[in-house]
Amino acid sequence: MLEAKDINLYYGASHILRGADVSAERGRITCLLGRNGVGKTSMLRGLTGHTPIRSGTVTWDGENIVRMAPHARARRGIGYVPQGRDVFGQLSVEENLMTGFACLPRREARIPDEVFELFPVLADMLGRRGGDLSGGQQQQLAIGRALVTKPQLLVLDEPTEGIQPSIIKDIERVIRLLADRGDMAILLVEQYYEFARDLADDVAVMDRGEIVLSGPIKDLAESEIRRHLTV
Repeated sequence: MLEAKDINLYYGASHILRGADVSAERGRITCLLGRNGVGKTSMLRGLTGHTPIRSGTVTWDGENIVRMAPHARARRGIGYVPQGRDVFGQLSVEENLMTGFACLPRREARIPDEVFELFPVLADMLGRRGGDLSGGQQQQLAIGRALVTKPQLLVLDEPTEGIQPSIIKDIERVIRLLADRGDMAILLVEQYYEFARDLADDVAVMDRGEIVLSGPIKDLAESEIRRHLTV
């Protein structure tokens, strides 16, 4: 599905990603782990086209999309849930979900019933403003908005950040359910090992802009992973 090879990304003169590789396969959850500031969000922004990549390749279904604009990647099935959720505070829940129509053909511009089956709270709050929701509800809305675009790759940046434990469990359940359907690849950023341990099939551990450890989580030693996560 997705294969990023030898990714180098800069902010000005700062070399943020240094020859980093990451991949995501349909039916599997890949978790990108690492301390704060090691380049995890930059990797996702590079993969989704929101930050230019200096060199390297991003192959999606056999096509190198490294120079493709973010909206074109979205139309090719890449859904992105950014860190901080970025819901439109003055728009209603329904209007926030409808923004996902932008990358769909007009005939497919509808909110799938699946969004409300996965997140029933959204159905009860369609008329409420996005800015009036709790952090956990906003995260559910942000994931629901990405699902409206009918993604084949779902990219999530720290979906558990600032969320109460009960909703974290709901989000974990939804992510696992989406992966188990077998038609979607999921790539998410996390900094807590416990969440990755319970959810991920594969992990890639970052340190100082490089991937230092990767593979199926069952094949990697917990102590080695944790060594790169402790401050």
